[in-house]
Amino acid sequence: MASTHDHPGEQAAQDAIRLIAIRDTPLSVDEVLRAVGDDAAGGTALFVGTVRNHDGGADVDALGYSCHPSAEDEMRRIAEKVTAEYPVRALAAVHRVGDLRVGDLAVVVGVSCPHRGEAFEACRKLIDDLKHEVPIWKHQTFSDGTDEWVGA
Repeated sequence: MASTHDHPGEQAAQDAIRLIAIRDTPLSVDEVLRAVGDDAAGGTALFVGTVRNHDGGADVDALGYSCHPSAEDEMRRIAEKVTAEYPVRALAAVHRVGDLRVGDLAVVVGVSCPHRGEAFEACRKLIDDLKHEVPIWKHQTFSDGTDEWVGA
């Protein structure tokens, strides 16, 4: 009998990157969850980043995201790196740009893999690398009238 790792479902999918997008419209967790659905996946991990009402001890009143024209290509590059490093069956990542309110979804990423541990690790790698490497900038306005830019 062949080992379980010989089964095609234990391997990364050939075309695992299902959705990469930067949008100026509200994001959908359901869309990302559908995109990473795969019958061979035993684990699916999602990360949903939301706009919070504070940062660095200050109250946030407004927030806007903007990006470099290469941002979506950089997201794809990172997705390709993650799919090369983990046995990813399906991967999706969407990021919002424009003006957002507290509670709005800023980023949604998802990864499915044969096993849960791999899915958690791959999802963590995906969101951490997106946050650090993709040229997306956040402009925060605080309740005291000050503001700041944050970004990769």
